[in-house]
Amino acid sequence: MQRAQYSDSIADFMRRSESEILGELSRRFPHALLQTQSDAWRRQVEILQATLGAYRGRGKLYFEYGIPRLGRRIDAVVLIDNVIFVLEFKIGASEYESNARDQVCDYALDLKNFHETSHTPLVAPILIASEAPDAAWNTPSRHSDNSIKPVNSNAATLGEVIARILEFADGEHIVANEWERGGYQPTPTIVEAAIALYGGHAVQEISRNDAGAVNLRDTSKTVAEIIRSAKQNARKSICFVTGVPGAGKTLVGLDIATQHNDSKSDLYSVFLSGNGPLVAVLREALARDQIRRKEFEGEKLKKGEARRAVKAFIQNVHHFRDEYLKSNQPPPEHVAIFDESQRAWNHRQTANFMRRKKGIADFGMSEPEFLISCLDRHPDWAVIVCLVGGGQEIKTGEAGIGGWVDALIEKYPHWSAYISAHLGDDEYAAGRPLSTLELRGKTTVKNELHLSTSMRSFRAERVSTLVKQLLDLDVAGARATLDDIEKYPIVLTRDLRKAKSWLRKNARGSERYGMVVSSQAERLRPHAIDVRPRVDPVHWFLDKKTDVRSSYYLEDVVTEFEIQGLEVDWACVTWDADLRFGKQGWEHWSFKGSRWNHIHKSENRQHQKNAYRVLLTRARQGMVIVVPEGDGNDPTRDCAYYDPTYRYLKQIGFAVL
Repeated sequence: MQRAQYSDSIADFMRRSESEILGELSRRFPHALLQTQSDAWRRQVEILQATLGAYRGRGKLYFEYGIPRLGRRIDAVVLIDNVIFVLEFKIGASEYESNARDQVCDYALDLKNFHETSHTPLVAPILIASEAPDAAWNTPSRHSDNSIKPVNSNAATLGEVIARILEFADGEHIVANEWERGGYQPTPTIVEAAIALYGGHAVQEISRNDAGAVNLRDTSKTVAEIIRSAKQNARKSICFVTGVPGAGKTLVGLDIATQHNDSKSDLYSVFLSGNGPLVAVLREALARDQIRRKEFEGEKLKKGEARRAVKAFIQNVHHFRDEYLKSNQPPPEHVAIFDESQRAWNHRQTANFMRRKKGIADFGMSEPEFLISCLDRHPDWAVIVCLVGGGQEIKTGEAGIGGWVDALIEKYPHWSAYISAHLGDDEYAAGRPLSTLELRGKTTVKNELHLSTSMRSFRAERVSTLVKQLLDLDVAGARATLDDIEKYPIVLTRDLRKAKSWLRKNARGSERYGMVVSSQAERLRPHAIDVRPRVDPVHWFLDKKTDVRSSYYLEDVVTEFEIQGLEVDWACVTWDADLRFGKQGWEHWSFKGSRWNHIHKSENRQHQKNAYRVLLTRARQGMVIVVPEGDGNDPTRDCAYYDPTYRYLKQIGFAVL
């Protein structure tokens, strides 16, 4: 794939005229070219031709180098000897702004982490604020991944900065043609993936190419084939996509939805989720990105218009449900993708809600049954895609996948079902109804519908396995798994201040970090952590470092309810006394009034355990676990509530901060 809009050896670049270079850039520019963009390119060419004369025959230059994962383009990438220079120009800028430094750092990290032939060489990000004063030169510190912190430069000093970086660089010279052939294997966040897919990128452009990612593409292809077959044969089908936490189930759903988001098409699809924070964050992220794209193209798009456009693409499943309570008409979509479908309500919870909120007495269906009934209104064909998370039920009244299977068996025998063999695994809690489903016929096993590799963390795919072992009290297994996890730091501390400092030290560029806690963590208030106020997830997940409502400030915390389905790069998981390690294993407690009370109901115990499963699998690059010290003067924070948990985690082998 041609990732740069213009590329040339440095020698040929120096020989070319400015008009030749600008002409080639203009021809390949995908949007209407604004004068401001043309002027910026002209000045960049001028600066680089004044700077790179000493490096004829020593490298190659790439203008407007595409980063699909971020939906952006690097102003220029320059290969010289053994260094990859990543250049971000701020033409006319008179100061070095922190957000611009984060931007060029993000670009450098994208290459270092996801571009195969950029893993080994030194990657040097440089921010060029053309009219800024000379920046103080200090030899940049080199990170363990062989990249350096962003270096500031103005137009006049760029040559000196490049020369100094080359002085301390080592390693083999980069062969440009080989570098270009390096595979790009990104692992986007769910927000980045939604933006890229909605912006027209294929899933192949924003996902890895290893075994796990091949599995992901095979799953998307299999679901697409089920949809085409249902349409061609005028039948109704439901397929269940299972997978470990972070394996890409939501990415599969978004991929299908973006392929079929034309409301005039017979294959028109809708992405539905009962996860309110996820819907809010994805909608806002897409709206902001659409506004940014229009601004780049010289157009103006009001936020309200942008929000309305994405609202039809990603819908709250409860709003969808309520719409078809009012009408017996089929929805316009023939394909409905239900994210986290295991969280749909059982009959009791649904009937209770309908009675209290809708004034409907004796509602006779579970939420899965009603949602199937909506698609069943189509006279010809329909497909439901259920994205299923294992061990993710965290609220009372969630039916689990058994609710869908029961509805198929009892009310919709004419629907075909497609499952993977893993749907019968313990964490999906579908064993009994699933065996009945298989006996009824019209059930096809397709193992491509299971995603077995976590894609959330590009540093460690086995974190979800480690967390399962930790929660299942499998110390030997957890130790062995932890030994295999090398590039994903997990540290343990009792000091929240140290934990916050560790997050800030490890995060680079705009990598997002934040604090996550259990919704039952009622006795962390002495540590300035209060779970009672509702945090706006849009601000927490999307806003910048300068916004006190963002995760970066490390003041507001989110719980399992806000972060399920989403992620951060670096997480601080603060452990309260609601889930304690005791003589018989885990003890489950909730805080009411002024004291802790035992949780006796098995369903609620499982929800609490699942809450910690969610919290411990949200970080992409590393996490710090805080088990605070108890207080002998506070009976609600007795040391005996915290010390055994700390010792248990330490026993597994986590490094102590």
